[in-house]
Amino acid sequence: MKKYFTLILLLICFSCFNGYGQEEIKNIQSNFWKQVQIGGGIGLSFNNNFFSGSLSPSGVYRFNERFATGVGLSVSYNSQKYVYESYVFGTSIIGLFNVIPQLQISAEFEQLFINRNFEDTIIVTGCNTANCDESYWYPGLYLGAGFSSGPVTIGVRLDVLYDEYKSIYGSAYNPFVRVYF
Repeated sequence: MKKYFTLILLLICFSCFNGYGQEEIKNIQSNFWKQVQIGGGIGLSFNNNFFSGSLSPSGVYRFNERFATGVGLSVSYNSQKYVYESYVFGTSIIGLFNVIPQLQISAEFEQLFINRNFEDTIIVTGCNTANCDESYWYPGLYLGAGFSSGPVTIGVRLDVLYDEYKSIYGSAYNPFVRVYF
């Protein structure tokens, strides 16, 4: 009888501890997700014989009202009729710091895989072979500043590793609009 009573008492104790431990884990998880913000960007550009489309989801963890860090993905397709088409895939990590609620500075490292397929080798500067198609990795390190108003930040960023021959951007300076909910 004593063995059964001890066994029942131990089962009740372990059940209570297990329930308390799981409740603590749920609280930690729910606090974590309260600090996560999801956002990103969508881009479309087209004109006579040119098309560009991009999708860039991202998420940040807000440590407090001043500092956040996160990760992002990006996919892009560009095409200029009779000239080239390109596919770009990438990832990034970002750090955001609000000096004051309206002023946000940022640092972002982006690693892109670029695949360009040219249709006419004459247009490509410095290409003297029959096939000028290229696939390569391109890093970008951006330092930026922007005006923040709630979940939206508008500003400009500078790619300090900019290479005019390898970058998918026309300039080292890029305007941005960030939205996080």
